[in-house]
Amino acid sequence: MAAAEQKKQRTFRKVTYRSTDLDQLLDMSYEQLKQLYSARRRQRLNRSLRRKRHSLLKRLRKAEKDAPPMEKPEVVNMPLCDMIILPEMVALGASTTARPSTRWKSSLR
Repeated sequence: MAAAEQKKQRTFRKVTYRSTDLDQLLDMSYEQLKQLYSARRRQRLNRSLRRKRHSLLKRLRKAEKDAPPMEKPEVVNMPLCDMIILPEMVALGASTTARPSTRWKSSLR
């Protein structure tokens, strides 16, 4: 009974990318971060983010700003399946959504 009364400390999984912690990734500059990515992702980041991807980052930053202090921001849905996952997206809690394609909908019936 005494063990049940003591709440178990919840441990969270450490997020790492290529053996670099999330805290270190957040502190890195954009150029240092690009060096960790593979060639395809570096190429895409060098060509800059397009409008939809840039607006997603804006929504994430806005959700963080609107969140109360010391609280987790509201989850922002991310309907871009080909977006490169950036460290700030992981820290802010972006969630991917899989929407069915409307282009080929008639052929699926």
